[in-house]
Amino acid sequence: MLTVCALLLGLSQPLHATRAGAPDAAPGHLRIATWNMCGVLQWNCESTGTRGEKIRALKRLAGSDRTDVVMLQEVCAGDLTDARNELGEDWHSTFLPYAVQDAEGRRTAVRCAEARRGTAGLALLAISPLTEVSAVSTRQPAVGLHRGIICATAAALAVRVCNAHLSLPNGDRAHAEREFRDDQLKSLVGAADERTVFGGDLNSAPPRSADGDSWIWPYAAYRTYRECDQRSLASRAGRATHSTGHKVDYLFTVLPRTGCSVRSTGASDHLALIMQVGAPA
Repeated sequence: MLTVCALLLGLSQPLHATRAGAPDAAPGHLRIATWNMCGVLQWNCESTGTRGEKIRALKRLAGSDRTDVVMLQEVCAGDLTDARNELGEDWHSTFLPYAVQDAEGRRTAVRCAEARRGTAGLALLAISPLTEVSAVSTRQPAVGLHRGIICATAAALAVRVCNAHLSLPNGDRAHAEREFRDDQLKSLVGAADERTVFGGDLNSAPPRSADGDSWIWPYAAYRTYRECDQRSLASRAGRATHSTGHKVDYLFTVLPRTGCSVRSTGASDHLALIMQVGAPA
């Protein structure tokens, strides 16, 4: 039986299926991806692919791209369940739903446009049981959309992963001037340790001196923790991960990075970012 915490987080147990799990990464290495599926059609995602195309793209990301863990944002719970079941019984997932909070503090779940797709949220999909699942507490708009941060330990891989989807600027309908990403990034970095890979859709440009919002980034980002596409300690650049030509998707760790790639899935306005790291000892 699922625990109360697991039920609240949408922790799902894999059903039996006939397909085998994804092949392993190179010996001694793990491959971890982040991908915003753009599954919430009413969020300007109508032309980014059908439900079937998104599920097939997720299965390719887990299979052909040999990822061990996939961080997902804007995923529909029904799509996640179907993809996990088709991948096979080795795959596990956990899900944190989005919610809209009104001025009276009432929260309403965000539904995907098609009934069978269920609730929208962020998720972790892994070829490992997921333990120590938790939602990281952080500041959210007083009135507006609450996204979130979810962490879990991929037990068989000996790595912890934290997936974040940060608020947009001007995301508080009651206080448009308030900025939340600085506190949310601080919470995300604060949840990490030497065995953690963290990131997601951070709705932020890389920190550069010319950018007015570079101040939102914690000191440890790019210094203590290195980003997937970071070429040197001084670098803050990275390849675009969004159809607009901007980088908004990130993966950070102190584990040794042995590869970083950007993949077009053909089923989202975001590209998938994939990092290969040395497995924790």
